[in-house]
Amino acid sequence: MTTPAEPGRRPLRVALLAVVGIGLVLLGGGLAVALGLGRGAATPAADSVDAGFARDMSRHHLQGVEMANLVAERSDDPEIESLAFDISATQTNQAGRMQGWLALWGVPLTGGETMAWMTDEGHGGHDMAGMDMGSGALMPGMATTEELADLRRLTGTEFDVEFLRLMIRHHQGGFGMAADAAEHAEVQAVRDLARSIEQSQGAETGTMTDMLTARGGTPLPAP
Repeated sequence: MTTPAEPGRRPLRVALLAVVGIGLVLLGGGLAVALGLGRGAATPAADSVDAGFARDMSRHHLQGVEMANLVAERSDDPEIESLAFDISATQTNQAGRMQGWLALWGVPLTGGETMAWMTDEGHGGHDMAGMDMGSGALMPGMATTEELADLRRLTGTEFDVEFLRLMIRHHQGGFGMAADAAEHAEVQAVRDLARSIEQSQGAETGTMTDMLTARGGTPLPAP
């Protein structure tokens, strides 16, 4: 299988363009209602749980979309392809909604200290001491540049196993963020989306773990 030029660039561009497309459609009218906020909904501050979750989880989701979009070119397994399609479609939609909220609230899509919005309980046991959690820091579960490069070099069953390993860890990292926002966000729509992510990623993690075992793989250490 031929590796395309600038590996990984095209899937990421597709994900970003899809998010932008969703935002443009929503901006056509009734933005707050279309985004599920309801008329007269509160406007969270830039340092709120709501804004921090929307900013960090949308970036977390976009990496998941980037990995899922590799499957079509690198896997021949229909079960993996179906899983990846669902992840890409769902997380692109959710990332677009969260970035739409940020636009409506007048909050930048980037910047701020990563995960600063989370409560101590929400860190899920992660030791944050001594970590540089600036605006570009990797959040729990996210793949490193080296891991993504290694994934892009694989095909077939080897790709499927590594994809599942990375995506399971990715979901585990996002689970804690969603659980914290579901508990502490102020806006009902944010709590509802966070709870939906928490439930769906918990279920998908179990499914992917079974798929990984069936293909002879073992999970990576939890983030």
